[in-house]
Amino acid sequence: MVSTNQHSSMEKDERKKRKEEKVLEKELKKQKAIAKEAARRLQAVSSSSTDTGKKEKKNLKKRLNDEDDDLDKNAEDPETLFGKKKLMSAQMAKVYRSSAVEKSWCPWWNKSGFSVADAKSSKPPFGMALPPPNVTGPLHMGHALTVFTEDVFIRWRRMSGDNTSWLLGMDHGGIATQVVVEKKLMSETGKTRHDLGRDEFLKQVWKWKEDHEGTILQQLQQLGASLDFSRECFTMDEKYSKAVVEAFVRLHNKGLLYRDNRIVNWDCSLRTVISDIEVDSVDIKGRELLDVPGYDNKIEFGLLTTFAYPLEFGGEILVATTRLETTLGDTGIAVHPDDKRYEHLRGKHAIHPFNGRRIPIVCDAEVVDPEFGTGAVKITPAHDPNDFEVGKRHGLEFINIFTDDGKINQNGGERFAGMPRYEAREAVTEALKEKGLYRKSELNEMKIKVCSRSKDVVEPMMKPQWYVKCSGMGHEALIAVEDDGSNRKKLEIIPKDYTDHWKRWLENIHDWCISRQLWWGHRIPAWYAVFEGDKPEEFGLLEDRWVVARSLEEAKALAAEKFGEGNKYELNENTRDPDVLDTWFSSALFPFSALGWPDDTEDLRAFYPNSLLETGHDILFFWVARMVMLGITLGPEAEGAGGNVPFPKVYLHPMIRDAQGRKMSKSLGNVIDPVDVINGITLEGLHDKLSKGNLDKKEIEVAKEGQKKSFPNGIEECGADALRFALISYTHQTENINLDINRVVGYRHWCNKLWNAVRFAMLKLGDGYVPPSSEINPNELPFICQWILSVLNKAIDKTVSSLESYKLSDAAKAVYGWWQNQLCDIFIEAIKPYFAGNDPKFAAEREFAKHTLWLCLDTGLRLLHPFMPFITEELWQRLHLASSSSSSSSLVAPASIMICDYPCMIECWKNEEVETQMDNVIISVVNSIRSLAKEGRDRRAAFVFSGIREERELICRQCAIIEKLANVSQLAIIHEEGAAPTGCAESKVNDNLSVYLKIQ
Repeated sequence: MVSTNQHSSMEKDERKKRKEEKVLEKELKKQKAIAKEAARRLQAVSSSSTDTGKKEKKNLKKRLNDEDDDLDKNAEDPETLFGKKKLMSAQMAKVYRSSAVEKSWCPWWNKSGFSVADAKSSKPPFGMALPPPNVTGPLHMGHALTVFTEDVFIRWRRMSGDNTSWLLGMDHGGIATQVVVEKKLMSETGKTRHDLGRDEFLKQVWKWKEDHEGTILQQLQQLGASLDFSRECFTMDEKYSKAVVEAFVRLHNKGLLYRDNRIVNWDCSLRTVISDIEVDSVDIKGRELLDVPGYDNKIEFGLLTTFAYPLEFGGEILVATTRLETTLGDTGIAVHPDDKRYEHLRGKHAIHPFNGRRIPIVCDAEVVDPEFGTGAVKITPAHDPNDFEVGKRHGLEFINIFTDDGKINQNGGERFAGMPRYEAREAVTEALKEKGLYRKSELNEMKIKVCSRSKDVVEPMMKPQWYVKCSGMGHEALIAVEDDGSNRKKLEIIPKDYTDHWKRWLENIHDWCISRQLWWGHRIPAWYAVFEGDKPEEFGLLEDRWVVARSLEEAKALAAEKFGEGNKYELNENTRDPDVLDTWFSSALFPFSALGWPDDTEDLRAFYPNSLLETGHDILFFWVARMVMLGITLGPEAEGAGGNVPFPKVYLHPMIRDAQGRKMSKSLGNVIDPVDVINGITLEGLHDKLSKGNLDKKEIEVAKEGQKKSFPNGIEECGADALRFALISYTHQTENINLDINRVVGYRHWCNKLWNAVRFAMLKLGDGYVPPSSEINPNELPFICQWILSVLNKAIDKTVSSLESYKLSDAAKAVYGWWQNQLCDIFIEAIKPYFAGNDPKFAAEREFAKHTLWLCLDTGLRLLHPFMPFITEELWQRLHLASSSSSSSSLVAPASIMICDYPCMIECWKNEEVETQMDNVIISVVNSIRSLAKEGRDRRAAFVFSGIREERELICRQCAIIEKLANVSQLAIIHEEGAAPTGCAESKVNDNLSVYLKIQ
C-alpha cells in the first residue's frame, strides 16, 4: 500500500514532469514561430504590392539577403586543426547549431590532458571504470546512457577538486565477437572458422577488433566522454592477459576452481556453452512453428506427447514429454511416493522400446507433480537439469545422445544416429506408432530457451567444464551490503531496492561455469597429461590429470612433481585445454587488473578501490556481483584480513526502451543509434543501415515498417548535449526509460535558448566590459539582481546535494529550472529596460545588471557543464574571451571550463526575504495578468489592488519589472478593491491581492 506521503510525492513528481514537458513544448512552438516569421518576411518581400515597383522589391530582397550573408560569414567558425583549441567566429550565429558547436572541443580536451589522472597527486582520489564495451560494433543507446551518467559524475568530481581517474577498457566480447566475425566470414567467403583453422580465424578476429576499436573511440569522443584515453586497455592485451592467467591460477591454488561434468546450456549452432545472460525465454502458448537454425522447415513446439513404456513383466506405464527425441537417452521413470496409482510399480523396471535397456521406476517427490500429465515422468539425466539431479539422487545412468552440433550420436541407436535432433523427434514419433506405443499429442503451454545470438534452441547437455566455487565468495559479497554494526556498509547499492535482488541471488548462488568452446578469448591455462594407453575420446575426463599453471614450462615442472619422473606421459601445447574463458571472468577482474594488478603499480595504490561503479541493472549479477566476489578474493589486500570490495558504491541506471515501452530490437526497427540522434539521419538512411546488418531479408522488411512508424521523417539533428540532458533527465525512471526522440529535440531547442542568452549578454556587455575583480556585495544590487543570485544559490545547493545523493534527474531539473524559468524567462527579460536607449536614469542599474549577468552566466555555465559539456565550453570560452580582451581586465581564467571550480553556495547571496517577495507578490501578479491576457500580444493597461501596505510599496518599487514581464503598457496601483476603471477583467491572486486588465 502506498502511504499518503508517498502518494503526495509521486503526484508532485508527476506534476513537475508535466510542467517540464509543457515548457519544452512551448519552447518548440516558439522556435517554430520564429521560423514561420522568417518565412513570412521573405513572403512579404516577394509579394509586395505592384506600386512598390519591381526594382524596389529586388533591392529590398537583396539588402535582406546581403545582411544575412554578412552575419552568416562573420558567424562561421574558422577551420581548426585536429587537437588544437577550437577557433571560434568573431560573431555568434543567430541560431545554435550543434554540429558547429560540438566539433573540435573533445580532441583539444584530450590533447591538453585535462582528464589524465595523476597517481602522484595529493588531491583526494575519485576513480571509476567505464564498463568495457564489446568490440562487436558501434555503441548503442544503452552505452550512451552509461557514458553520459558516468561523465556527469567524473566532470563534477574533477571540477570539485578531486584527482579523477576514469578508466577506459575495451572488452574482447568472446562469443559476441566470434559470432559476428563468423557471420561475416560466411557471407563474404562461404567458409566457416573450421575451414580456416584456429590461427587463421583468430587473425580475422584481430583485424575486426582493430577496425572497430577506432569507431568506438570516435563515438566516445562524439558523446563528450572525458575518459583518461592515455590509460586505455583491451581485455586481451598482454598485461591484461597476464592478470587473467594469474587469477585462474590463484583461484585453483586456493581450491576455488575445479572441473566437473554436469548439465550446461549448449548451443548446437555455436557449439559452445552459453551463459544465462545469452539465453532468452520464449513463451509458447500452444502449437507454434518456429524457425530454428540448420532446418529448412519450421519446427513444431507446444505439444505434449504421451506414449507407453512396456513394463518388464507385462503391462505398461504412460509418460508424457515435450522433447520426444530425448527418449533415446532415458534411464529412469519417476513417480510421486504418495501416488497410489503407481504404488505397485515401485522398484520395478520398464523396458526401453528401442534398445531393450532396463529402466528403473523410482519415487521422487521433488520432480514429480502427480496432477501434471500422467503423473509419471521420464528421466533423461544427461539432457535435463532437473533429471540430472534425479539421476544423482537415485544413481541412474547418464547417457549423452547428442553430438556437439545437435545430431543423434551412436548412443541413440543405429536407426536414429546422424539425424538432427528435431528430425529425430519425428522419427521417434513414427517408431512409437509402429510399435503401438504412441498414445496422443495435446496442446501445452511451455517455455523454451533460445540463444540471443544464434537464435538456436538451447539444448541442455552434460559437458565437462571448469567451475568457480561461489558459495564462500558469494557469502562475502552478501554480507558486504549489510550493516557492520555501526550503521555502515562495505557496499551500498543505489537505488536501494536492488539490494533485495542482490541478496536473493547470492543466497541461492550456484557455482559458475567459466569455460567456453570458442577460439576467441583467453585460452584456459591448463594442460592435460596424456598417459600411454589413453584413448583420444577420454581426453580431459580425469580431473587429477589436469595441471594448472602460468606457462607450459611451469606446467611441466608441476607435472614432474605431481606424476613423478618415471611415468611416461605427454604434456605440451597439443594437450592444453582448447577452450577459452567466459568473457565475464576477465571482465570481473577489470577494477584492479586495469590498474596493473597483479603488479604493485602506482595506479593500483592510488585508485583502488574505485570510488564508484556505475552500470545498468541488467548486469548486476553477471558482472557487478562477480567483480565484488573476485575483488574480495583476489584484489589487493585479499591475502590479509578479508579483501576490500572493489568499490564502495554501485549506481544502477535504467534500461532504455522505445517510446511505447518495447525492448529495443533490430528486428523491430526501433533501435536508435546515438550517433544518428547527434548528427541526424533520414528515413532512407535508417533503412540503409538495416541492409548492412546481420538481419535476413524478411527481418529487414519488418524492421523497415517499424522504422516508418517510429521515425516517419527520420531523426532530426539534436547534438550530443541535448541527447545527454534528455537521457539524464529520464533517470528518475529507475527500471526502464521509454525514450521519446521528441524530448531530445525539445532539449536541442533549449540549447538555442542558452545560446541566445549568452548572445544577448555579449551584445549588452560590450567589447570593453571588465568583470568585477572582487566579490559583489548583493546589498548594493537592484532587487532583481539580488533575487537572481539568491535563487542561483539555491540551484547550486540543490544540484550539488542531488549529485551527492546520486539523484541525477533532480540535479538536471535544478539546473534546467534556474536557466530556463529564472534566468532566461525572468531575469534577462526584467533587465532589458536598463539597456533600452542607454537611459542615464538607469546608469547605476545597468552596471549592476552587467556584473550580475556576467556572474550568473559564468556560474551557471559551470553548474551546467557536467551535463552539457560542449555548449558550456563554447559559451564559457566566448564569455571569457570577451572579458579577457579588455586591457584593464585582471581576470585570468583557466584554459577550459572543465578544469574550473564547480560552483558552491555563497552565503551572502542568500536572501529569503527577496525570494519571498518575488515569488509571492511580483511573479504572482505577473502570472495573473498573463492569464487574463490569454496569450494576447497587444500591450494593455493593468491595475493592481493590495490590502497590505508593504505589498503596495513593493509593487510600486518593482513596477517596471511587472510591466516588462507581464507585457502591459502601464501598471497602476488602486487603493480600493474593485475600483479599477470599467472594461477590465479581474483576477484574484489571494485574499488581499487582485489584478485587473483592460479588455479591448
